[in-house]
Amino acid sequence: MPRSRHDRSTRWVCQQCGYESPGFYGRCPSCGAWNSLVETVIVDRPSSSSGRHRTSVHAVPLAQVTSAGERRLPIGLGEFDRVLGGGLVPGALILLGGDPGIGKSTLLLQAAGNVANRIGSVLYIAAEESAEQVKLRADRIGVDADQLYLLPETSLTAALDVAQALKPRVVIVDSIQTVFVEELASSPGTVSQVRECTARLMRYAKEAHVPVFLVGHVTKEGVIAGPRVVEHMVDAVLYLEGERFHQYRVLRAVKNRFGSTDEVGVFEMADHGLQEVGNPSGVFLEQRLHDAPGSAVIVTLEGTRPILIEVQALTSPVGYAMPRRTATGFDLNRLQLLVAVLQKRLGYRLGHHDIFVNVTGGLRVVEPAADLGVAVAIASSFTERPVRDDTVLIGEIGLSGELRSVSGLDRRLQEAASLGFQRAVIPPLSERNQVLTNRLPLTVISARTVAEAITLSLAEASPTVSLQDDVEAEA
Repeated sequence: MPRSRHDRSTRWVCQQCGYESPGFYGRCPSCGAWNSLVETVIVDRPSSSSGRHRTSVHAVPLAQVTSAGERRLPIGLGEFDRVLGGGLVPGALILLGGDPGIGKSTLLLQAAGNVANRIGSVLYIAAEESAEQVKLRADRIGVDADQLYLLPETSLTAALDVAQALKPRVVIVDSIQTVFVEELASSPGTVSQVRECTARLMRYAKEAHVPVFLVGHVTKEGVIAGPRVVEHMVDAVLYLEGERFHQYRVLRAVKNRFGSTDEVGVFEMADHGLQEVGNPSGVFLEQRLHDAPGSAVIVTLEGTRPILIEVQALTSPVGYAMPRRTATGFDLNRLQLLVAVLQKRLGYRLGHHDIFVNVTGGLRVVEPAADLGVAVAIASSFTERPVRDDTVLIGEIGLSGELRSVSGLDRRLQEAASLGFQRAVIPPLSERNQVLTNRLPLTVISARTVAEAITLSLAEASPTVSLQDDVEAEA
């Protein structure tokens, strides 16, 4: 029986790193992932390395290369444009990832509607849904555009033929793990298919000067599924983050060849899609309960954007030997460190207390500047003394209980002052920061240790609290 002109062979390909093995291994020899090797048919294409098939190429001096500048296309969503660096760059290949149900398709459908109404035609390749399903979502979020074309197709070759004929201004592929090319015998979503499909879309974007969005699934570890080479091939990698049962979403860029990765966009999931949040600090603090023990306000820096967030802590005495330490939106290891500092340096007897820490709004804080706010919230709950309502807390805590400076202090203080806070407890100031803080309409108080910061932040103790402290001291 004659064989195909393509030489087919079977390989075991790792779904994590793309390593190809002639046999099966329980653990990938390259990245060490378990049960990640999948049997895949590899198609070896005829070699075209002979000289007669190669076109002539030549190098061009940098001084002779002409730049057309950044002719960006505004999406119409200010938070989205902020993360992209001011809009879409023609020919850009952008990968958008996020947990299932977080709102990736909703965000791109809203962006597609805005671009279709303002700039020109948009091709939405729906490889996971039918046209009727996309239409239902569009009706729900209020997207109505005559220049928005839906293509429910999983064959990338057929989809690119439609794109070549339609000549849209923007192309959206939802998702890259569900499209395939016929030349490869492997199923959609495998390493070889994802890599080849991304390469063809990149070639189309660069040749046609059309921005292309790719929707990517994520693994249980929170990273985009497929070979890591995909993230190297695209021009920008965006993540849509947030808790599914909270209404706020954060769009951040971890890679951007045409802009900064220091910007984030904040959205609120509503009945009519994702709505922009222009002032996230005010939104996150609007439901804060005043004079409540265990509540503190911190100023976190999301890229270059300062955001004020409420941190809540609860300490509860228990009778068993292994108390719980639970953190939502905050690193659990960092919480263990702060509890150890409070016990060792301040003498707080937290060994028989359950400790719960929660960052409100469904956000996740990873920077060390939140240490002081978390420690003060724990101390406030433990002593039943509320934190002063007009005070924000900024600072990193060391193992010796000292406060260390953080970056972007001037931007943090300006944001706190704009929201009406009168006091800020921060680490010791440098000479440069001292000059900057003198111009702000709030009182800046420097504390060298976490003990000083707690004393300056908590309100005066009530008689009931004093009696409780005496009982614990006698115990």
